[in-house]
Amino acid sequence: MTKLPSVPLANTDRLYIDGKWVQPHSTAQIEVVDSATELVYYSVPDADVDDIDLAITAARHAFDEGPWPRLTHAERAQVLLDIAEAVEKRIGDIVEIWPRETGILASSVAGVMHEVTSAYRYYAGLAKSFPFQEEATPTNGAPFGMIVREPVGVVGAIIPWNSPMALIAYKIAPALLAGCTVVIKSSPEAPGAGYVMAEIADQLGIPAGVINVVTADRAASERLVSDTRVDKISFTGSTEAGQRIGSILGRRIARSSLELGGKSPAIVLDDYDITEAARTIASAECFLSGQICASLTRIIVPEHRHDEMVKALADEFSRVTIGDPYDPQVTLGPLASERQQDRVENYIRIGKEEGATLAYGGGRPTHLDRGWYVEPTVFGNVDESSRIAQEEIFGPVLAVIAARDLDDAVRIANATQFGLNSSVFTHDSTKAFEIARSLHSGTVGQNGNRADFGIGFGGFKRSGIGREGGVAGLQAYLENKTVVLEAPPA
Repeated sequence: MTKLPSVPLANTDRLYIDGKWVQPHSTAQIEVVDSATELVYYSVPDADVDDIDLAITAARHAFDEGPWPRLTHAERAQVLLDIAEAVEKRIGDIVEIWPRETGILASSVAGVMHEVTSAYRYYAGLAKSFPFQEEATPTNGAPFGMIVREPVGVVGAIIPWNSPMALIAYKIAPALLAGCTVVIKSSPEAPGAGYVMAEIADQLGIPAGVINVVTADRAASERLVSDTRVDKISFTGSTEAGQRIGSILGRRIARSSLELGGKSPAIVLDDYDITEAARTIASAECFLSGQICASLTRIIVPEHRHDEMVKALADEFSRVTIGDPYDPQVTLGPLASERQQDRVENYIRIGKEEGATLAYGGGRPTHLDRGWYVEPTVFGNVDESSRIAQEEIFGPVLAVIAARDLDDAVRIANATQFGLNSSVFTHDSTKAFEIARSLHSGTVGQNGNRADFGIGFGGFKRSGIGREGGVAGLQAYLENKTVVLEAPPA
């Protein structure tokens, strides 16, 4: 029988609250299952509303009465630098945990982790360059005015399972620099990243209550959203869950950042080689088994190039090696969970029923009888209004859609409830920019998936509210205060 290695975490029987490892109020457990073997890897407490309440109390006290918001930005920046260094030392542990939780290839982890450590260092650098205070000319005749940017308060950071270390970084790094305190709510499917961050907070002696880490399912998590002591929720996940969170926050006028779903288009122009475009798109779709909100899954091509594109994508996927995410020869790992596998397989069935042409994939790899694997899949002749063209699948499934001309391609690209990411494949950057201005999308890249948290990432329409990453990611954790004085302060 296959035996999994021990999980490189020290306190998986507890929650991290108020600077301590505490016994959970709940006796329920969440089993984390290895996506490649279907074996239980480890278990963590399933926090209940009393555990969430304790974490909120700790974060509220730390913000209202603790030292963290009263440190200088430079002092908080030094802690972010310390976190970056501590995260670097845990990369080996992340390689051990993350592929088992979600199916990401072990060979891909180091690249993502470089982005994670860079995020902490980037926000530390903003301590020197961002204008937390600046003069403003009063319009009411007063002699002196200024804008002071202050921390929003207690933040609930709700983390998804697909890229938890990166999304924790892009939520807590700007929040901590701003002076906020945080409750991290980890995903039941992938709580390991939250535990790593809790251990780092404990190791570094970050003041009690500044970082709290719990894992809970939806019912208990809603307490974090509804509690009036939480000033802001930063959520990454499905549009449906974001809609529920937004409705709760709207009732109490709480702040939010919502990074939600996508159904992102790639428009391929006549000047771009089909084989080259297919290689780029197919390779990107294999990353994390297509479980990426920004994936380019609607491939829009001129009618006369449709069949060529479908064949090129099928050819690229035929060369994909599916299997153990720790095997260096493998280029596509499993999906994160049985539920996710069921979801993807159901959409493949829907695609067939809707009349799309299944050009490649569509099933479970015949050589794998365990693990949540799905073949990379290409559909051609996809109706732009069909479900596989309109709904987020969150797996390695591509839909090729024919357009009459460029105007029609732009119309098809925009004809969706989502607006997260998009791409234009052309060698003409001026043309790409012109098309970009017509696309209703938070990011438009040339010749590939160019989603960039370093500049800022987020969506239009039902893909979310606000931005993560970049300067905008810091502004999301600050409130502007107008101060009007009789004279400049000393």
